Amino acid sequence: MGKYGNWQGIPREEIPWHPSVDLEKCIGCKECFNFCSHKVYEWDEDNNKTKVAEPNYCVVGCSSCKGLCSQEAISFPPLAILKDIKKTQQERMKK
Repeated sequence: MGKYGNWQGIPREEIPWHPSVDLEKCIGCKECFNFCSHKVYEWDEDNNKTKVAEPNYCVVGCSSCKGLCSQEAISFPPLAILKDIKKTQQERMKK
């Protein structure tokens, strides 16, 4: 098991699923920071904006915080990445 647990039998740290915050767009409203109960974000006092502190705490496939951002400052990889990872894992298991 990976340090952050597993997703579909794959160590979480090998799954590139987490938010990115565009600091140019972020207005520091704290919606994402207050919403995420998984402690993915931390508050950057110096910039008065949210930053991704623990990307591997993000629930794989979740992008709920993105929908809360009125400035569209939060992005995620395409969901197709997860399908590809799952397919690769299934192929490995067949061998």
